[in-house]
Amino acid sequence: MDRFQHYIDGQFEDGSDQFESLDPATGAPWAVMPMASAAEVDRAIKAADRAFRTGPWPALTATARGKLLYRLADLVQAAAPRLAALETRDTGKIIRETSAQIAYVAEYYRYYAGLADKIEGAHLPIDKPDMEVWLRREPVGVVAAIVPWNSQLFLSAVKLGPALAAGCTVVLKASEDGPAPLLDFARLVHEAGFPPGVVNILTGGPEAGRTLSSHPLVAHIAFTGGPDTARHIVRASADNLAKTSLELGGKSPFIVFDDADLDSAANAQVSGIFAATGQSCVAGSRLLVQESVKDAFLARLKAKAEAVAIGAPDRMETEVGPLCTARQRDRIEGLIARSLKAGARLVTGGQSPEGAGFFFPPTILDCSTARHAPALAEEFFGPVLSVVTFRTEEEALALANDTAFGLASGLFTQSLTRAHRMIRGLRAGVVWVNTYRAVSPIAPFGGHGLSGHGREGGMAAALDYTTVKTVWLRTSDAPIPDPFVMR
Repeated sequence: MDRFQHYIDGQFEDGSDQFESLDPATGAPWAVMPMASAAEVDRAIKAADRAFRTGPWPALTATARGKLLYRLADLVQAAAPRLAALETRDTGKIIRETSAQIAYVAEYYRYYAGLADKIEGAHLPIDKPDMEVWLRREPVGVVAAIVPWNSQLFLSAVKLGPALAAGCTVVLKASEDGPAPLLDFARLVHEAGFPPGVVNILTGGPEAGRTLSSHPLVAHIAFTGGPDTARHIVRASADNLAKTSLELGGKSPFIVFDDADLDSAANAQVSGIFAATGQSCVAGSRLLVQESVKDAFLARLKAKAEAVAIGAPDRMETEVGPLCTARQRDRIEGLIARSLKAGARLVTGGQSPEGAGFFFPPTILDCSTARHAPALAEEFFGPVLSVVTFRTEEEALALANDTAFGLASGLFTQSLTRAHRMIRGLRAGVVWVNTYRAVSPIAPFGGHGLSGHGREGGMAAALDYTTVKTVWLRTSDAPIPDPFVMR
């Protein structure tokens, strides 16, 4: 089997413990991964702290940091085929998706490379004579970046890019459910020439996560994952009062009005829920369709769902691959069973196929007469679409906002005025109109409520890894008078 290593303080190492990673397409082990202990995480954090305070990293100009990020971007682009193959093997995400996504990841590093020397302070027109006052933006310090297995190279780039551009150092924890591509990515960090300790990459379970979240040398925790884990992180961060940015899950509404281009909307909906086998935080998992076009739209979706090519994730013709883990499949089956018991109707799919691997077919549940079914409230993180109908714009908005999440939303209509009204009313961090799942390094991304807080992407993310220092400079040569002398 293949073997992977941690990357700590500029060195590759096996780790004090190991575990076998499973191939989701077969369910069989294919590689040996290191499992970080609390002591190893502590060592990585201390290496990052040393690198932040001493050595070549704090002495580099912002422009020099940018050049390192440009170099990393070029290496990622060149290594994209290898990284894509590793992600497909270790997580089951199909090769046509990993190939396209990782090639675009390089653009995130390029964006933050160009931004590194454009993080500016400000001069204040202060209201006091003989004073010059200005603001300096400085890096916060050591960043703990914790990412899930899905889209992990992308979710790492939106943390590493801005953190390194701002001058921070990073300890990155890959998910133990599929760490191969990130552990391999460490080779590119090393080759790019980042000083030892600036970027450390390891994997591990809850013990590693707790150590990262509570360590006194960690200044900022950037986490992508589920709300339950986020709650543990926030509680642990109370020990060191670290700043947190949380990009969590979603139960995103996909709203189709009767004036929409139904063919275009159907293609976007299929991509929005069945791409990545539904394992996406922005999956458009709640279809809200106007009652008058429900039958026509569902017929389109059913035909497309049943025509999807399910198969080995390393084949370019495959459109839906396996889920990453067996426990995901089991959870999805349980949610569907509970929803059917609550009155939902199965339109298509709903049952795992026979054979090896963690496969699950594209599934559609009609919950129009089962408004309290679990399928409408809980995140499946799989290829399951829940459908409800609405009659009016007001009802559509109420249904869309009837969730504790607030990450993304999609809206299909040809009415410009309706689109603007809905945009204003939707409680979501991202609103897509007549499109879905579009992303860019230039555009901030994030949510609120159970979808977390903070933003990734754009200038906002880079500023999030800085702290403001206010500088007061007295310009008068006159002595400061004794405050205790009566005048």
